[in-house]
Amino acid sequence: FHSCKMNRLPIFKNRGKDLDDMRRRRGETTIELRKNKREASLMKRRIVQQQLAENDEPLPNSLNAHQLALAAADASNPREQLAAVKMARELVTLDKPPIKTLIRSGMVESLVACLDPKYPPNLQLEATWALTNIASGTSEETERVTAAGAVPLLVNLLSSADQSVAEQAVWALGNVVGDGPQQRDYVLDHGVIKPFLALMTSTNISHKFLSNIAWVIGNMARKAEPLMADQAVLDLMPGIKVMLEHTNTNVVADTVSCINAMCMCGNDRIQVVLDSGVVPKVVSLLESHSLAVLLACVNAVGNIVNGNDEQTQCVLDCNALTYFPALLLHPNMQLRRESLWFLSNITAGTESQVQEVLDSGLMSLIIESMWNGDFQTQREAAWTIANACNRGTAQQVIDIINDRVIPPLCNLLPSHDSALVRTVLEALKNMLDMSAPNELEVAIMIEECGGLEKIEQLQNHENGEIYMLAFQIIEEYFADDEDTESINLTEFKFEPHMGNPPGSPFNF
Repeated sequence: FHSCKMNRLPIFKNRGKDLDDMRRRRGETTIELRKNKREASLMKRRIVQQQLAENDEPLPNSLNAHQLALAAADASNPREQLAAVKMARELVTLDKPPIKTLIRSGMVESLVACLDPKYPPNLQLEATWALTNIASGTSEETERVTAAGAVPLLVNLLSSADQSVAEQAVWALGNVVGDGPQQRDYVLDHGVIKPFLALMTSTNISHKFLSNIAWVIGNMARKAEPLMADQAVLDLMPGIKVMLEHTNTNVVADTVSCINAMCMCGNDRIQVVLDSGVVPKVVSLLESHSLAVLLACVNAVGNIVNGNDEQTQCVLDCNALTYFPALLLHPNMQLRRESLWFLSNITAGTESQVQEVLDSGLMSLIIESMWNGDFQTQREAAWTIANACNRGTAQQVIDIINDRVIPPLCNLLPSHDSALVRTVLEALKNMLDMSAPNELEVAIMIEECGGLEKIEQLQNHENGEIYMLAFQIIEEYFADDEDTESINLTEFKFEPHMGNPPGSPFNF
């Protein structure tokens, strides 16, 4: 099995293999889907969606950018100052905003000056809104906002009595920290955590506001070297725990997504999350009626069990597997796929963890997913089975065979997905290897459901690894036809079925 990024789990982690290389995997397509979704949710955002132009657009109505910046900075005429700042905000929310022109005019500095506590909330709001859009642009534009001294003033606005001003300050800071670790640490150094905690634990904050805070924390916590300091994560946890108890499902889902971002940063960060005591609550949310919450929770616990065996066991000790029968039967196919991905990380663990999956009664549902799921669902189910056959004991492999797993596995051999075909072949070979001295009985199962013919065809496959695996299986277990035919087939109550599998098991 190859690593998470490129390959599945290596065959046995205790045979001279590196622990990180042995542990866990993701399907290539699943990675891409998850990556796209994560990048879409964590990217810097604007209040008004817009398309950045490569070149600046001219100011409308022949406005003079320099004069506009001077008016925005002129506190002696509050009415004209507000009008100028509002005009700047409208300009940067156009489809093709003239941001570079405004920056060159000194507008950023004028807008930052309007964040001073001496100014009224309506002026602060307009200025913060404009700066939010400027900070959501290129790194150079974000840097111009921070260089003008916006960050300490924005952090101060988080405590504003006007909630709309505080909320807009959250948006602006989210776009700043989204520019990278340096900007993130700069915001943290200016004490953003304390006002964040006050907002996260307040009972007077709107649902949307709390979701925005979760988005900013997710931006800070995402994987980017260097990672956010462990202490910062721990300092935020009291507020995160409060938000997990919120009655609004969007707030809960966004908060879990924030935790998920933390759990994608390696085993050390996973341990920090575990030590915070937040995981039992996340696991309990797997019975939520909200699809958004369920998806966020499965992703979060899936990334935790993507850690080491001890971290995986922490999730299992929270009785996580008890929620997965319902998840594997959920009408949403994406949730089923994510659930199978989670289980594949469990079956890539220790023998006792494989046994927990078997004892939970989930194997029949996993096999059912290979029969009736869409392609990506079948793919994740196959990885789950293959990992179990790789990491399990001989008896565990026999138990899996008795659940009639061979026909649906063989059904996947004609796939055009080379990685999947290789994984199925490895699983079948492990079943044959681990079932000794009854390997001929397993060979007959493979032949009876049409698997042998499919394996023979794979000897012509363009992928060298697939060709070699197919060749080895045939040479080792199917080369001597006379021995195969000498088996008394009437002893074995196996009836191949290419639709839904019958219920009676095959027993050695």
